[in-house]
Amino acid sequence: MAGVPLLEALGRLWQVQAQLGSGASASVFRVRCCGDPRAPLGAVKEFVPPARPGPAARSAPEYGFGKERAALEQLRGHRNIVTLYGVFTNHFSANGPSRCLLLELLDISVSELLLYSSHQGCSMWMIQHCARDVLEALSFLHHKGYVHADLKPRNILWSAEEECFKLIDFGLSFKEGNQDVKYIQTDGYRAPEAELQNCLAQAGLQSETECTSAVDLWSLGIVLLEMFSGMKLKHTVQSQEWKTNSSAIIDHIFASEGVVNSAIPAYHLRDLIKSMLHGDQAKRATAAKALCSPFFSIPFAPHIEDLVMLPTPVLRLLNVLNDTSLQSEEEYEDVLEDIREECQKYGPVVSMLVPKENPGKGQVFVEYANAGDSKAAQKLLTGRTFDGKFVVATFYPLSAYKRGYLYQTLL
Repeated sequence: MAGVPLLEALGRLWQVQAQLGSGASASVFRVRCCGDPRAPLGAVKEFVPPARPGPAARSAPEYGFGKERAALEQLRGHRNIVTLYGVFTNHFSANGPSRCLLLELLDISVSELLLYSSHQGCSMWMIQHCARDVLEALSFLHHKGYVHADLKPRNILWSAEEECFKLIDFGLSFKEGNQDVKYIQTDGYRAPEAELQNCLAQAGLQSETECTSAVDLWSLGIVLLEMFSGMKLKHTVQSQEWKTNSSAIIDHIFASEGVVNSAIPAYHLRDLIKSMLHGDQAKRATAAKALCSPFFSIPFAPHIEDLVMLPTPVLRLLNVLNDTSLQSEEEYEDVLEDIREECQKYGPVVSMLVPKENPGKGQVFVEYANAGDSKAAQKLLTGRTFDGKFVVATFYPLSAYKRGYLYQTLL
């Protein structure tokens, strides 16, 4: 598909803009609908036929396509699961016709967020946001009888339009009690029972213990521990020390002076993570029970780093207005008109807010029709000078903006 500039899907022409990633049997591309500049971007997951001949080799992509399609169609409609727009066949693939999924395009992954927050850890606001969103998704898909079976930072992505995290990649998913995949989960995020099952499968043996939805809770527990610590824990969770006393290692991570978040009372988060990482899958918390954790009742505010990394349709401009501009009504109106005129270069402005008093005094909030426009504006406005001052542009939670709630502890 990389060599095909245009493709037809769902009765429309789509321009292939870039390859986003590739795996053993599928590649993902960013696409834009031609003829409709306001249409949202999409993502195409193409299940590539192998170059080598043979019916077994060629049936693998078809099976993977059918499996993921079925899961996404049955799980369609939940705000924390990637949306499937439709399916189609690409007849111009180099190795013959290939089956494709047309999906909503999402933004930054938790894997990328971990890179940005390396050795510092993510903010408690971001951890809470991610934990709640993923648990909501797991509670829904487990209720439907599905196990995701490959939950990891790369498969949790941020939706700028809906302002939430979503689960993607259901290629290893299965119906509980009907596991049709031998090897599940990824190294570093694999539950003990799945590790045992994989080892036995490699030896040609069958495990007496069946993997259940509990494997997803284990994976999420590791993801949250990595977000808190800012460290990749693959080697830690594979060590004998972890197998002997994982609880003590978790306590040590939460007590570490090197972890920025250790200064915040995070006992509820620690206990939540421990409940997901119980060695006995029967004693592991369910997604529904985990959502009742006291951790989710604590009101955290986002850090400025969060508002730079997580796109939304609302832009927040800092270092634009001074006290003189706020005190003179005429100057205030002139400056607002100049800002609106500049911001409209990147897309229609739905609304603007410039508080004259704290919280938010002198900050400029600009609501765009979609996150694509706000991302373009943020990229091009940051570092620009306005009235001799360097502009700092971050995003801002749309839900908070709509409620008129301005966070006071952002920096």
